[in-house]
Amino acid sequence: METSGTRFPVSHKQASMEIKGIKTDIVICRHDDHFLVIATQIGAMGTMLQARKEEGMAIHPTFSVSTVFGKRNELIEQISLSGSYKPLLISLGLRDHSVETMRGILSAVSENRLW
Repeated sequence: METSGTRFPVSHKQASMEIKGIKTDIVICRHDDHFLVIATQIGAMGTMLQARKEEGMAIHPTFSVSTVFGKRNELIEQISLSGSYKPLLISLGLRDHSVETMRGILSAVSENRLW
């Protein structure tokens, strides 16, 4: 993945890859108050989801997930924010919503996370 330099005020990484034969672009941005992940196969932003880590005494973290617009997807619950308390905003503009595609996106995000 490419890492941003000082030209852009927000730390970010971006990559293009093929997942199940479909070109998939991924951008990960770290803002002061949240993370933004964009995954698209259609060249545009898609469904927007927001996840916030719930505060509590639970052993395993839980997340409050809301759809900003579009259809809800279960991808956010699969992304571990290991140690981060910032909300996550994710945009999915996908042609293929298969488990294999989601795993490919999760793998790319996990390998290149900024948190």
